[in-house]
Amino acid sequence: MRKEEFHLKFFMCVIESRGLVRTPQSTAWEASTSSMLIQKPPPETDDLKHLHAVDDPTTKEGIPILKNEWIMTHEEHHAAKTLGIGKAIAVLTSGGDAQGMNAAVRAVVRVGIFTGARVFFVHEGYQGLVDGGDHIREATWESVSMMLQLGGTVIGSARCKDFREREGRLRAAHNLVKRGITNLCVIGGDGSLTGADTFRSEWSDLLSDLQKAGKITAEEATKSSYLNIVGLVGSIDNDFCGTDMTIGTDSALHRIIEIVDAITTTAQSHQRTFVLEVMGRHCGYLALVTSLSCGADWVFIPECPPDDDWEEHLCRRLSETRTRGSRLNIIIVAEGAIDKNGKPITSEEIKELVVKRLGYDTRVTVLGHVQRGGTPSAFDRILGSRMGVEAVMALLEGTPDTPACVVSLSGNQAVRLPLMECVQVTKDVTKAMNDRKFDEAMKLRGRSFMNNWEVYKLLAHIRPPVSKATMHTVAVMNVGAPAAGMNAAVRSTVRIGLIQGNRVLVVHDGFEGLAKGQIEEAGWSYVGGWTGQGGSKLGTKRTLPKKSFEQISANITKFNIQGLIIIGGFEAYTGGLELMEGRKQFDELCIPFVVIPATVSNNVPGSDFSVGADTALNTICTTCDRIKQSAAGTKRRVFIIETMGGYCGYLATMAGLAAGADAAYIFEEPFTIRDLQANVEHLVQKMKTTVKRGLVLRNEKCNENYTTDFIFNLYSEEGKGIFDSRKNVLGHMQQGGSPTPFDRNFATKMGAKAMNWMSGKIKESYRNGRIFANTPDSGCVLGMRKRALVFQPVTELKDQTDFDHRIPKEQWWLKLRPILKILAKYEIDLDTTEHAHLEHISRKRSGETSI
Repeated sequence: MRKEEFHLKFFMCVIESRGLVRTPQSTAWEASTSSMLIQKPPPETDDLKHLHAVDDPTTKEGIPILKNEWIMTHEEHHAAKTLGIGKAIAVLTSGGDAQGMNAAVRAVVRVGIFTGARVFFVHEGYQGLVDGGDHIREATWESVSMMLQLGGTVIGSARCKDFREREGRLRAAHNLVKRGITNLCVIGGDGSLTGADTFRSEWSDLLSDLQKAGKITAEEATKSSYLNIVGLVGSIDNDFCGTDMTIGTDSALHRIIEIVDAITTTAQSHQRTFVLEVMGRHCGYLALVTSLSCGADWVFIPECPPDDDWEEHLCRRLSETRTRGSRLNIIIVAEGAIDKNGKPITSEEIKELVVKRLGYDTRVTVLGHVQRGGTPSAFDRILGSRMGVEAVMALLEGTPDTPACVVSLSGNQAVRLPLMECVQVTKDVTKAMNDRKFDEAMKLRGRSFMNNWEVYKLLAHIRPPVSKATMHTVAVMNVGAPAAGMNAAVRSTVRIGLIQGNRVLVVHDGFEGLAKGQIEEAGWSYVGGWTGQGGSKLGTKRTLPKKSFEQISANITKFNIQGLIIIGGFEAYTGGLELMEGRKQFDELCIPFVVIPATVSNNVPGSDFSVGADTALNTICTTCDRIKQSAAGTKRRVFIIETMGGYCGYLATMAGLAAGADAAYIFEEPFTIRDLQANVEHLVQKMKTTVKRGLVLRNEKCNENYTTDFIFNLYSEEGKGIFDSRKNVLGHMQQGGSPTPFDRNFATKMGAKAMNWMSGKIKESYRNGRIFANTPDSGCVLGMRKRALVFQPVTELKDQTDFDHRIPKEQWWLKLRPILKILAKYEIDLDTTEHAHLEHISRKRSGETSI
């Protein structure tokens, strides 16, 4: 194989590779892997929009998965380090700023340098590209240090009229050719990406004009014969079709929820109604997810205008909420909200309506650009980093025949999609709304958007039944350690149960409380305001049920419990297994039950994510930011931070990616004293640069001998005269705090899904006048697997579980670890065993079903 052919094949391969491949030369810390290292989901499953929503690729994009496996020789492993030699990449941010853009810029720069390419910053967006000069500067590894935790975009962004004209694009082309830049990474919205595609399509003509004018030589024109364009979508609105989440959306939700929580306290004090206007232009995603995350009474979004008599419905809803004992009302308004005739619905108009008809003390808060500001969330940092890595590989793989592409998030993976196809679908949504075809616009937004809307309507717009006749009795409980989001899951479960006509009981203190009869009935108002509260309002204990089967059975009979929803961590899962075993002795235990994973450790088998893990991850990132900031004023300092998680290294790994750690020690990836020595030597070399600080994370049970104290002492001894060491054990602060938008939304949807399943399973199990469920599928874990929310029998998960260490045997996030090493400037080898072609968008507008 000729070298050129190999490089092309390697580029095609690296874009979609997934698996960790060990080589004899790789250490435990130097596992060879691909650029993104993410799992390929099956095309028939559903995808979770960062768990804020559920989407199905066959109903929104219908993306085909095309694979072709091949194996490289060991000599070819090292080719990744020379992929970019002789090439130059420019990165710019354009349009409105979004948190997480800096993470993407950092990844583009460092991975570009890792491959041997020269990387340039383009300051002030397209305006800098047109003006040239100092606006286009070469980047270094150190120049992107300390960027991860910064909001906005460090390299600046601007609206550029000049670039819209051909003369401006001619000047931009001249500036790129003179620097030998033929690869351009654009981070922005659909307008910015459309401009990039126009630039690429004109490239040949622009070069020809420049050569005729004598501004470039024939040799320069030949070397720059074609321009590669790759886009990353940076927008807080999440209005770009083709990607599940855009960079900045999750952080914007963080800002909104922080304000909503603050407003809630003052509103309760004065029994006020607050009308909050959020951003999103013509997309209601932020407003819709915010309403789910805070339990709003009403939401106005442009995709689904209210009925003609909405004023009457709104006032009735607000008064009913007050009648049930609530001291406040929250109304969320998207800035693009309209009625069915296309007339804008403004926050001031809503305020006047409420004051005039109900006489409530009402205030309006327009959040504005605060939603764009602040520190990016952990999710946006990781998303920006992963997409930046993928963008570099897509650029280096590009050929003259490759269309401009956009790197998108689909479930748990990155995909490349033709840029203009995505732009066209995005424009189709706008056209559908302009034509008053709102049902079509909703479908074009994707199944996830529709599911969000359906869950919101259930929880906010449907009145609980007045009749005292109940269908079934379902009990809800928390088991294990507390986790943020548990209360949101309980609230959703209780209210959906009541809407279905069930009698819902809440159990205090887990299985211990079930044995002692600490059980009471919950009404609609019982769980009011629980969505944003951390910890466990019901109380939770690690006690397992096996020793108390007799008492538990007696109370199941006493309270006529016909189904059990268990919200908790590994103890909830093992407790479920014990309940299945106990059915052999106690018929009373033959009732359906479902486990909703909720633990900061994210170690429940059967689910890629657990409620509470995102909140803990953000807490760790915030702490790491502050620690790194303290180190910035002290030269040459390394911090060793211990995270929670038991034997599961999820928090340490993902926090390492989000905080820019130099190393993250975990149980799943064994390490030796030689690896520790290599990390110390790496930090010694780092201290010789302008970046004189280090961050090392250690999972609490990664190694029984290499403790946090041991590693701290080792670093302190080996770093004498070179750097100081400090340690910090974060402890239980990782379990506290208000849940993030992710955990609130995930928990709300999991609770609704679990109760819907429970009602159906109880009906299936009704025999001879009583409930009797003894089949394996009557005791399940509800989990998110790649792209689908699925119910899996607890007994079938036993083979997938390492009970000694309380972790699943296979964990998807391990394949992201090498990105941490690359971005920390370790010399590792890249290997890849499969590749995928550029994927295309096809849309289905009928036959959609909601999960």
